[in-house]
Amino acid sequence: MSEVDAETAPGREIWIEKYRPQTLDEIKGQDDIVERLGSYIDQRDLPHLLFSGRAGIGKTTAATAIAREVYGDDWRGNFLELNASDQRGIDVVRDRIKNFARSSFGGFDYRIIFLDEADSLTSDAQSALRRTMEQFSDNTRFILSCNYSSKIIDPIQSRCAVFRFSPLSDDAIAAQVDEIAAAEGIEVTDDGREALVYAAGGDMRRAINSLQAAATTGEVVDEEAVYMITSTARPEEIESMVTDAIAGDFSKARATLDTLLTDTGMAGGDIIDQLHRSVWEFDLSERDAVRLMERIGEVDYRITEGANEQVQLEALLASLAMND
Repeated sequence: MSEVDAETAPGREIWIEKYRPQTLDEIKGQDDIVERLGSYIDQRDLPHLLFSGRAGIGKTTAATAIAREVYGDDWRGNFLELNASDQRGIDVVRDRIKNFARSSFGGFDYRIIFLDEADSLTSDAQSALRRTMEQFSDNTRFILSCNYSSKIIDPIQSRCAVFRFSPLSDDAIAAQVDEIAAAEGIEVTDDGREALVYAAGGDMRRAINSLQAAATTGEVVDEEAVYMITSTARPEEIESMVTDAIAGDFSKARATLDTLLTDTGMAGGDIIDQLHRSVWEFDLSERDAVRLMERIGEVDYRITEGANEQVQLEALLASLAMND
């Protein structure tokens, strides 16, 4: 699913920044994590932290909210944010992090270094980071953010309190959509809200970007506007494609696939993601659902490794049609 670029809306502030929560209590859908982080701040005893989970579910927002609550108006001067995916080398750890950790500051017990996408760091850089965390533990706290905690070396994980952020619930995303729509004076229909929640797939950033982009198409954000702007297939289209294939009508299923790839403009990986999210919502027998899940896994791996998307998806449908 292609994330909508809200920056294309001329003359408008980016809503994901405009409505980014400023405090921990404003973060929606991560109540247990917010409570635990709040207790650290209340006790003035912040350890090194490791946030893991998919994109758009509050990891960066939680890190900046912590800095705001610890430092108040001085948070920018005591908070260093680095993106490891842009700066993968060991020199980043040795230079920028160490220089910030060594620099003088007053009024606070420690400064915070936030390293986003830390699982992109090389093994050498992670080893250097581990030593830096030990060297400056008296006056520096590290917050590491990653998609996959398994890619973080054990010596770093053992030095951190680990928080695993889960995909946001439909209710949390719907609540945020309603809040922003009310603030911006936008009418969102019930089916439009449901479409935004479905297209987001647990990703709040995607939901907000989609809302802003859909709002530029007219005065009312409805289902049609959302699916058009997000290049997302309607759930019923995905279901009909699968059920047609299982029923043996490969030609009809292939025609639906071609429409999704060509007319809707979906990428093969996006179709796989929607299939995976929707399998158990289809009216399929357990045997057919299991068979579909097995093929989804195979095709997802092959597409990730660079195989032709259309060929692989057609092969998936053919396999279902053959009823093997």
